[in-house]
Amino acid sequence: MQSTIEAKATLGWRDYYELCKPRVVMLMILTSVIGMLLAVPGMVPLDVLILGNLGIALCAGSAATVNHLVDRHIDQKMARTFNRPVAQGRVDPQKALAFAAATGLLGMAILLVFINPVTAWLTLASLLGYAVVYTLFLKRATPQNIVIGGLAGAAPPLLGWTAVTGSIDPHGLLLVLIIFAWTPPHFWALAVHRKEEYANADIPMLPVTHGEHYTKIHILLYTIVMCLVTVLPYLTGMMGWLYLLGALVLGAGFIYWALVMLLTDRPSAGMDTFRYSIVYLMALFVVMLLDHYLVTPALSLG
Repeated sequence: MQSTIEAKATLGWRDYYELCKPRVVMLMILTSVIGMLLAVPGMVPLDVLILGNLGIALCAGSAATVNHLVDRHIDQKMARTFNRPVAQGRVDPQKALAFAAATGLLGMAILLVFINPVTAWLTLASLLGYAVVYTLFLKRATPQNIVIGGLAGAAPPLLGWTAVTGSIDPHGLLLVLIIFAWTPPHFWALAVHRKEEYANADIPMLPVTHGEHYTKIHILLYTIVMCLVTVLPYLTGMMGWLYLLGALVLGAGFIYWALVMLLTDRPSAGMDTFRYSIVYLMALFVVMLLDHYLVTPALSLG
């Protein structure tokens, strides 16, 4: 009896953890942390580093929970999302809503009290952009949903930047622009792979409304645009030669996978491109960090 109760408690904890989309939030927090570190020449104050990212993560988890709640009927029709906690009834919709409200309010309180109002309000705008504008409206309204709605998901490095500086800087906006340009080819690659599931769920993703070939052309075009955007930090003097080299090499890899999708019939090409896009973004931001501490200071002294 005791073991059954403990098993249910463990399962419940894991369900609420899953509501927050932890892997997505971890990628967001990686870009937020690096945004913080890029904003200063030295080290970020420890309280800002910990509390700022905690507040951002809680708000991101809140938005993710709302996504689970709103999309629970769609999730039941897709293999990728079929086993989500709300879709399967393991978490009651009312409890999911209460959890979203609690995590969102706690995150906002942390940012308002311990960080600064600019970061708090930008985080709220990002939360509402994803949970309300994208999830409730854009996702079901237009095949350009991920392009328009991608701005909300691109905000974390700017949030990290403002958490340290208290102001919006053009270099912080460049980081947003990079993720904004990265989002369409990243998500469309997955959408091509899951085309039938999106069609079954009646979600107007680009491969469903315009076909796979059209989508693959746009993945390549957006990837080229993204690669051009990633050169801007070097051209503006924000980054040095190490970053430029890394951006070009990583971008060439992304273009390769976009061409594989367009020119071959490899069944796994969409998923392979999607996986590479995640590695690409993580590696690009890590290279930024390395350049920031190893190369850019030397250039400034020179």
